[in-house]
Amino acid sequence: MSFKKLNLIPALEKAITKQGYTTPTPIQLKSIPDLLAGKDLIGIAQTGTGKTAAFVLPILQRMKETYPRVTKTLVLAPTRELAAQIGESFSSYGEFLKFKHAVIFGGVNQGPQINQISKGVDIIVATPGRLLDLMNQGKISLKDIEFFVLDEADRMLDMGFIHDIKKIILRLPEKRQSIFFSATMSREVNELAKRLLKSPVHIEVAPQATTVEKIKQHIFFVDQGSKTQLLLELLKQKHLTKVLVFAGMKHRANKIALFLEDNNIRADAIHGNKTQNARIKALSDFKTGKIKVLVATDIAARGIDIDDISHVINFDLPNEPESYVHRIGRTARAGEEGTSYSFCAADERDFLRDIEKLIRMKIDVMDHEFHSETAKNAEGISARPIPRNNRGRANRFNNRSNNRRLGNRHPNRSSTREVGSRPSRFNNRPRTFNNNRSEGRSRGFNTRSERFNQEDSEERPSRFNNGSRSRTKTSPRKSKSRSFNSRDSRKSSFRRR
Repeated sequence: MSFKKLNLIPALEKAITKQGYTTPTPIQLKSIPDLLAGKDLIGIAQTGTGKTAAFVLPILQRMKETYPRVTKTLVLAPTRELAAQIGESFSSYGEFLKFKHAVIFGGVNQGPQINQISKGVDIIVATPGRLLDLMNQGKISLKDIEFFVLDEADRMLDMGFIHDIKKIILRLPEKRQSIFFSATMSREVNELAKRLLKSPVHIEVAPQATTVEKIKQHIFFVDQGSKTQLLLELLKQKHLTKVLVFAGMKHRANKIALFLEDNNIRADAIHGNKTQNARIKALSDFKTGKIKVLVATDIAARGIDIDDISHVINFDLPNEPESYVHRIGRTARAGEEGTSYSFCAADERDFLRDIEKLIRMKIDVMDHEFHSETAKNAEGISARPIPRNNRGRANRFNNRSNNRRLGNRHPNRSSTREVGSRPSRFNNRPRTFNNNRSEGRSRGFNTRSERFNQEDSEERPSRFNNGSRSRTKTSPRKSKSRSFNSRDSRKSSFRRR
């Protein structure tokens, strides 16, 4: 079926033909008719299947030109790069129309963005943070919005963005068309989306979290210390022409890029700590072939559309299995073939099990000179018994797998605390101070409760004694101790201030 069967206006058909597209993808084929009819929609499809065009084309057709210009369309995206890419889609598909759009995101000076909006735009593509900032400044009004799009809805409605999204939705008019698109969507997030939309059409063209069939997936069991050498050996192979490498942390991405540069492989890194200009330059150099390798955090896992990526390499396995689907989806786009390599160390074995459970398949294991039987046979962090002396807060919070499983964001922000558990600054020390030189230091911590009960019970403030704030006269006043060997002495001195 061609685009001509979708009843698009001639200006859009001309733009599509100029872009070289003749046949709509399944998500476009199923969603465009409903969107042209004005229905709310939740669309789920594999990454790289043309979801952006699926909502851009109907919006451009249904919008009407008005003067002076007012903002009628709002598209929210989770990252600056995805927002910029959606803006490019509005430019290319709307080339023969007269609509104007603006892309709004943080990390850059807001002055040029405000100037562009003040001249009048029909479409705003934005990240939530900068949009809310400009709304609070009175620079953007959403009272005339007719079309509201949430791209990568599972990420946007997840923990990090849900509050911003709710604030923005409260400022939107009741009468609007709302469109949610994503590659994956959990049942809970799906229910939330349905409450925000009005009788939405639900379209799912492939099972959630399934990986593109044309991607060849391979796993390499390797020790952490050998990952860089394995990466270097792989990149020396000629068939790895344009490679996207994913690292777990920002500083790790920088180190990998520097290591490759030192070994005569053109590479650059992209992550949230980079300036916007540096990120744009890195993407541009990667697209044009000036660099062979782009090392990225998960900022590049969503929505970035770069043609001809031959390989995706997971230097670190993601702790969220859904991220794996998005990462490898950067290759094999637009019907092309691609390959993904993933490095798995012993402490990442749990992540691999979660990924294989999600995608419902076993990933092929590759033989190589840095192969680690320890990593291959590891039971994972969750399966290892916790040493008796380390069953406090330190062990529960100091690894990513348990963090995710327990849902704790920070060791000092847990809703529960074990009796007798140590504060975080003592996490790496023994449970008692009995081996220290000073006996006073041992008494200072280990007999804390006993000292409060026996010595300090009559000196404590009124909130403990149901009396006045002053101390009772029956007990002598304690001397001001400035020693850091006793925690209660510090606490007492703070009260006296």
